[in-house]
Amino acid sequence: MAEEVVLRFNDVSFEYIHKKLLLDEVHFVAHRGAKLTLMGQNGAGKSTIFSLIQGRQKPTKGNIFIAEGAVVASADQTMARENLGLTVLEYFAKAFADVPGDLERKVKNILEVVNLEVPLEKKVEAFSGGQQARLLLAFALIQNPDILLLDEPTNNLDQAGIDHLIQFLVMYEKTVLVISHDADFLNCFTEGVLYLDAFTHKVETYNGDYYSVVEEISKRIEREKMKNAQLKKQILDRKEKVNFFANKGGKMRKLARKLKEETRELEESMVEVRKEDKTIREFQIPFQNQLGDLVIINEVKVIKNHQPENKKTNLHLRKRDHLLVSGPNGIGKSTLLRNLAKEKPEGAWVAPGVRVGYYSQDFSNLDLEQTVFDCLMKVLPKGFSEQEMRSVAAGFLLTGELMPRKIGFLSEGQKGLLSFARLTLWQPGVLILDEPTNHINFRHLPVIAKAVNDYQGALIMVSHMPDFVSQIRFNQELKLDEL
Repeated sequence: MAEEVVLRFNDVSFEYIHKKLLLDEVHFVAHRGAKLTLMGQNGAGKSTIFSLIQGRQKPTKGNIFIAEGAVVASADQTMARENLGLTVLEYFAKAFADVPGDLERKVKNILEVVNLEVPLEKKVEAFSGGQQARLLLAFALIQNPDILLLDEPTNNLDQAGIDHLIQFLVMYEKTVLVISHDADFLNCFTEGVLYLDAFTHKVETYNGDYYSVVEEISKRIEREKMKNAQLKKQILDRKEKVNFFANKGGKMRKLARKLKEETRELEESMVEVRKEDKTIREFQIPFQNQLGDLVIINEVKVIKNHQPENKKTNLHLRKRDHLLVSGPNGIGKSTLLRNLAKEKPEGAWVAPGVRVGYYSQDFSNLDLEQTVFDCLMKVLPKGFSEQEMRSVAAGFLLTGELMPRKIGFLSEGQKGLLSFARLTLWQPGVLILDEPTNHINFRHLPVIAKAVNDYQGALIMVSHMPDFVSQIRFNQELKLDEL
């Protein structure tokens, strides 16, 4: 019996109003129960494919088939800002066209599935990034979807949360499409990869686990490069003979025409080698040079059983001090970092005149209505030219065509790179990073880790990615669960 197709893209093309082509005659199928990874460079159009599946956007050409009666639900990357002021119960009510009478029971049951126990009257904005990630997943699951779309589901999750999610996905019997840059996570359950090429705007389908597919793609690129090298050599040889025989006259000229036609055929058979994903340029985050204590943390708010407790500390940060803040989801890590990024933090002191650079895990410090150009010009150091700003931006793959675009239209990965470009131009004396690997293509992470490690000001960071943390030298750690 043939596997049932639950989703099919038939030669789907999509472009935005400003004529930027994202998808070009894309074709792929997903069978019922399949676990597929959607892979591609930041800004390639992965989230757009999810939006098309959900019907939020319509293809420019082609059509999308979804099995009759199939329910589609998505766990988005970040909590929408309009949901932050809702209570948990109000938030889940939005999942239904007609709110069921037993909503409270349904919510409690689905929160057990994602291993989260919270008061239903608590507002969404009061939860940590990791807790919000679980709420986003539960919101999708409560709809009992036949097609589950997960967009960077491990962002903000601690290891316990990631392990629980993997276990759930392995046992889940319906179709799942996942966008993620977490290779180890993907390899645990992926059965195939849909590779969206940012340069051809097409999707290629591969079977196998994630690591096997990545290796297969690398080998294919090498084979294509070798074939092209051989063809180039043959073409050069033919052209030299054409030039030689063309000047001889008679039969030699006829041979030259024959060789010229063969040369044209060889050129046409050249393989279009897949361009590998671009990686951001190496960069430095310049620091504002200031002596003495830059940050003093006397007290932190730790959240246990949903109740805040003030705990005394005695942390002093100067130049070159790197502080790692650790603890499970919901304990108050992001709350602490947001507090330190304020002009007058509670329970802490920041030296007067020190510039504080803040990378927010949910990009809440970015104005989504502002253009990329205006956002970067706003932090341009005195004496810097617009050309120098554009050069910095280009290093983070923020090209000229993105400059007039509103930040809200960028992919989450591009917002992350924009945040690092801002920090580079801002030249902070204190650098605060809250989950700086979220949404970032894995190719960029070693470059970012080196820049963060080399930063000479005071650094305060939260990250649930052990590989990234291991590349950075920390001389202090604040373990909130041990206070």
